[in-house]
Amino acid sequence: MTHCPCGSDSEFEQCCGPLIGGAAASTPEALMRSRYTAFVRGDFDHVENTNAPEARDGFDRSGTESDNSTRQWTALEILDTSGGGPGDDTGLVEFAAYYKLVGQPGVHHERSTFRREAGRWFYVDGVINPKSPPRRTEKVGRNDPCPCGSGKKHKKCCGA
Repeated sequence: MTHCPCGSDSEFEQCCGPLIGGAAASTPEALMRSRYTAFVRGDFDHVENTNAPEARDGFDRSGTESDNSTRQWTALEILDTSGGGPGDDTGLVEFAAYYKLVGQPGVHHERSTFRREAGRWFYVDGVINPKSPPRRTEKVGRNDPCPCGSGKKHKKCCGA
């Protein structure tokens, strides 16, 4: 028994092992974890087979293998998930995959899109280093009511 590289605190044989062996993932997150484990183990058949058809067309296996051979994957952190439930056909997983490249630490940050087809989840595409939408704040005028709810003008309350 070996510890699964995906960070789930489970044994590989009960975690990502069955998925890499061909079992269907129950959620996009489970598929993402198994794909990370496949990168750690150098199992690019799993990576290629879990790509959606449109992603398979652009998959450069030799380039991926070459790039992966210089990296030492160290950890996976799931940052956010949305969708991917029992009634969903799409899902998103945002993650950070940490690695060392020539002894220097690095991170691959991606927001990945997944789609369910015939009961199986597939990786569709991803946005690398996704940016959050800019924060918007409303400017409160001096004579506007104070947003704290006191009933006073902003300039006589919190804006003083």
